[in-house]
Amino acid sequence: MALEIHNVEMKVGDTLKIKGKVSDEADRFTVNLGSAADHIGLHFQPRFHDSVDGAVIVCNSKCASGWDSEQREHDFPFSKGDKFKMSITFKGDVFAIKLPNDAVIEFPNRLSLETVTFVSVAGDFKLVSFGCR
Repeated sequence: MALEIHNVEMKVGDTLKIKGKVSDEADRFTVNLGSAADHIGLHFQPRFHDSVDGAVIVCNSKCASGWDSEQREHDFPFSKGDKFKMSITFKGDVFAIKLPNDAVIEFPNRLSLETVTFVSVAGDFKLVSFGCR
């Protein structure tokens, strides 16, 4: 499953809410926020079987020249076959990701984005609902 939305206007203070259901055979899924597919301010990717850390959430950023350094989070509240709710609030200097267990991960806005105009979701889950306010 993959979805790309262009011409989004997510401003500082806006929150993206996602509801989904993880597939029974999930390996990973991804949520990207940025200004284009090659200019990603937040790459959020839960990995169920990472070769280094097992179950881990990887956050990163990407510009046309390539990926930056990964931030790895070991608090992993996703389970195969389960429904989940999560949200991402764009705070200007950071993205605040509220996980299904109510823990919050903060990831810096390394690209100094003023607005998010591109959102993509993909991977081993079924998107149930998606909204931004």
